[in-house]
Amino acid sequence: MTGTQNQVDDLISIPALLARNVRDFGDQDAFREKEFGIWQSWTWSEVAEEIEAMALGLAGLGLAKGDHVAIIGRNRPKLYWAMVAAEKCGAIPVPLYQDAVAEEMAYVLEHCGARFVICGDQEQVDKVIECQEKVSSVEHVVYYDPRGLRKYDHSKMTSLEGMMASGRAAEASLRADLKAREAALTYDDTCVMLYTSGTTGRPKGVVLSNRNIIEASKASSEFDSLTHDEQILAYLPMAWVGDFIFSVGQSFWNGFCVNCPERAMTMYENLHEIGPTYFFAPPRYFEERITILTIRMEDAGRLKRNMFKYFMAHAREVGPDILDGKPVGGWDRFKYWLGNICVYGPLRSRAGMSHVRVAYTAGEAIGPEIFDFWRSLGINLKQLYGQTEASVFITNQPDSEVRSDTVGVPIPGVEIKIGDNGEVYYRSPGTFVEYYKNPESTASTKDPEGWVATGDAGFIEESSGHLRIIDRAKDVAKLSTGQMFAPKYVENKLKFYPNILEAVVIGAGRDHCCAMVNIDLTAVGNWAERNNIAYGSYQELAAHPQVYQTVQEHIEEVNRSVAQDEMLNGCQIHRFLVLHKQLDADDGELTRTMKVRRAVINDKFGDLVDALYDGSKEIYTETEVTYEDGRKGKITATLEIRDAAVQPVGQRMAAE
Repeated sequence: MTGTQNQVDDLISIPALLARNVRDFGDQDAFREKEFGIWQSWTWSEVAEEIEAMALGLAGLGLAKGDHVAIIGRNRPKLYWAMVAAEKCGAIPVPLYQDAVAEEMAYVLEHCGARFVICGDQEQVDKVIECQEKVSSVEHVVYYDPRGLRKYDHSKMTSLEGMMASGRAAEASLRADLKAREAALTYDDTCVMLYTSGTTGRPKGVVLSNRNIIEASKASSEFDSLTHDEQILAYLPMAWVGDFIFSVGQSFWNGFCVNCPERAMTMYENLHEIGPTYFFAPPRYFEERITILTIRMEDAGRLKRNMFKYFMAHAREVGPDILDGKPVGGWDRFKYWLGNICVYGPLRSRAGMSHVRVAYTAGEAIGPEIFDFWRSLGINLKQLYGQTEASVFITNQPDSEVRSDTVGVPIPGVEIKIGDNGEVYYRSPGTFVEYYKNPESTASTKDPEGWVATGDAGFIEESSGHLRIIDRAKDVAKLSTGQMFAPKYVENKLKFYPNILEAVVIGAGRDHCCAMVNIDLTAVGNWAERNNIAYGSYQELAAHPQVYQTVQEHIEEVNRSVAQDEMLNGCQIHRFLVLHKQLDADDGELTRTMKVRRAVINDKFGDLVDALYDGSKEIYTETEVTYEDGRKGKITATLEIRDAAVQPVGQRMAAE
């Protein structure tokens, strides 16, 4: 066996990858963080020293093999290192969503039995203290930012720096034990436990092994030819599997640099400063950027607006073909080159994507109009399909085979098949070990041969081998007319419009579809300001007659588009209302990854659903809301319900 093969065989844990990176890329930047306006950097050698001190400190506090360590906070290098330090000790890191309320946090802490919690700041410490009334397992809290914590009871609380200092001081007595623990790590030991978003019930703890994370990181990196020279921005929730794969799995596999923004509100600015080469964002990010861009264009002078419209129309025609290396005429290429100087280049720069070589979106289906818009700018935006249970990756789109209506082909090592009911199944080296303390759910999701039920409905194109996802299997249904109902397909088309932030389409088992819409307060508020329309709240603006008219125009335009799809033309929206409140994760209407909880919404807004179908022109409603400080309250409103024009499909098709 060759020396190279030995080195590869030794890469069976994240700490092993760290040791390799110190050896091969020791002086190369591994992590950066902007703090107090200054970018600070750590090389792989420096990162290894910090992680070693953390691991020694945790061992000194009594962390045992197999213990769970909860980690809560925003994206910061030392919180990522804490996850690796926990694994170095033979323990299991469990990142939590930093915006989770105390009740959600208590469930996860109690379920995993976390003995130690590492918090980013006082806000997270306070939530853990509140949780301790219900959680019996937590023995010690470690905090990173000491501000506001000086007068707290420190008998079971330690600063991260203090813990690391203690670890270094006790290195002589702890090193041998720590070295033995690290040496004992195997490919099948747990690397991380991540909780699902809980769209249909309580979140489930997904156990992912070193094999799962490393094999998925290796295969996906080879698919897109990632190297140690990549730059990424770590801004997504640390508790989300995508962030763990990109910022830990792929970063440690390839040895590239992870950049952490100063704060959530400076993310766009920091993205522009870093200019990542490899970028990931959920569809909502790209929707929000289009909203911001649209607002700016509306505020621009006539010459700039006309230039934008002219060149963007040309970009939509030829941009994707140029990006994919397809033949395009000389004159069209010249116009695109000119548009690149005047419009596309500045837009890419403003979006922080001037250096992006590969960009991905996933998590939910992205609207084709939104997807095509970004590709027309020359950004190599692609779709991947995955889930927490797959260590993210199931399918990716190869370069030059990128389309808005598919999610690509299986990455190396992944097999997919379609069940008799249209559900997508897969198996791969990244397939999760189990749901923690939930053998029933594990057995119902993964069969003895390793095939995992995704819960999504789709089909594989015979001509290309690409997978097409229709919708969540549980959401795909039939109208009472027998036509297919796939709400996400229509919702994504609606969310292309900057004025619409969220939409929920209803229709399963009924003779037609209706919709409830959330307006985008930024976009619509900007419109109101430019037109001297005063408003005092979201509720007041959402009820404005001109807002309703605009939403109606968007819905009717979407209806014209949906009518052209022979499979889903029954999903046109007949009636709609604009919701009086924004859907909120704190109110249980969205998950922490911003996915709609349809069952909750159908139950909570049952009176609105009934009114949409009984012919009412308006409906009075009372809704419970959660304020920022956790208090509950009620808001009331009388909502207008409007009819929307639908396309007579039969007549249209006959005319064609």
